[in-house]
Amino acid sequence: MESKDFNTTLLVEATTQEVFDAINNVRGWWSENIDGSTDQLNSEFQYHYEDVHRAKIKVIELVPNQKIVWHVLDNYFKFTKDKTEWKDTYVIFELSEKNEKTVLKFTHQGLVEGYECYQICHDAWTHYIQDSLKDLIMTGKGQATPKKVEDKE
Repeated sequence: MESKDFNTTLLVEATTQEVFDAINNVRGWWSENIDGSTDQLNSEFQYHYEDVHRAKIKVIELVPNQKIVWHVLDNYFKFTKDKTEWKDTYVIFELSEKNEKTVLKFTHQGLVEGYECYQICHDAWTHYIQDSLKDLIMTGKGQATPKKVEDKE
């Protein structure tokens, strides 16, 4: 049986420009715990969630109002035995218009059902795209993971 990458589709009453801009506002819909630029071609950013998940991501494609592609350069999950999960995978946002609405096709290429993290990642991406990003597009406020100030002693 062929592995299937995770994907989800969102249809919103917004322009492709509005959706494109919202996707690039990663701190507005995914997490405030991001360091680096998320909206410039060839820029790299770091994502972290407590001591559970860290990722280093590079923006490798940025076609205004059409497509955004991130390359996951490095990744760490505290809860998986396989430390290669997410490494060298691609997060793809493809935009198109349909009946005066915007269709966002989200694919995490390389995130497949055999992964230990698959169900957790499936549920998280579904929430972030279907709920948080949609809210950011429609209301101007997403449900991003809030900034955590880590204690430094």
